[in-house]
Amino acid sequence: MSDFELLPPADMSHMISTREGPLHFQDVGTGQPVLFIHSFGPQPGVTAWMIFHRVLREISTSRRCIALDMPNFGLSGPIVYDEPFHDVVVRSVLSLMDHLDLDEVPVVGTSMGATVALDLAITAPHRVSGLVVGSCHASTGGDPYLLGPFPSEVQRLYDEAQLHPTDLTHTVRLLKALVYDETVVTEAMVSAIQAFRDSRLGHWRAVSQSTSRAHSNLSALSSIGIPMRIIHGRFDRMVPFEQALMLMSYVRHADVTLLNQCGHWPAFERPVAFSSIVEEWLDSNHW
Repeated sequence: MSDFELLPPADMSHMISTREGPLHFQDVGTGQPVLFIHSFGPQPGVTAWMIFHRVLREISTSRRCIALDMPNFGLSGPIVYDEPFHDVVVRSVLSLMDHLDLDEVPVVGTSMGATVALDLAITAPHRVSGLVVGSCHASTGGDPYLLGPFPSEVQRLYDEAQLHPTDLTHTVRLLKALVYDETVVTEAMVSAIQAFRDSRLGHWRAVSQSTSRAHSNLSALSSIGIPMRIIHGRFDRMVPFEQALMLMSYVRHADVTLLNQCGHWPAFERPVAFSSIVEEWLDSNHW
């Protein structure tokens, strides 16, 4: 996986101003629009392009793919908040959809982006036609685990990395724990992410000054009636795959795909399989 890319080409990169601060997004391809919301990781060094660029290059051959950097990630933000973080991102998504004149779209989210997608479908169900989610909790602050420890190993490493944002050692430990195959965490990838973090410490300060209030969405999950697919990595050390089964138990029409030899970032680590599943799901629902 030597084709690591952190930021998109200039012609795919766009910025808008919103109530939630500057919002950066990528817009590539033509056809039916699909919205992508990216994963959790070291802030602000995880971007939508980094997580999804291999997927976007495949799916954009037949569809319009829009992927945003969540506030305080990538080129979006910085912003200080005191509320459930996923609610902040939901408003950002709706602002972006309004800007692009998109009334309703299927949403592909993974990790933190999947929690946002679920929150969006609960908050504004008329704006979401379908969901691909996974590697996620349903709720801000997390959901109870039956088997795995809480907080998870990766959550602890993330907290340590946030305390030491310029320390390369903590960034490397976090990145290697987010994937199954540690060899994908190359020197070039680490250098690019750390340099980006070092250059945007305002994002780190905004997160440090913010409070994400816990809020459970579990009781609302059964209200989701739109098509939904769940994709989860078998070796996810951030959100154990039991959470995929939990989501399926609340949304009974949702199918689960468990990707072997995959950690917390399926779209990054298994892009061919991820793209194939998403395309099949989009085709089957005539989007």
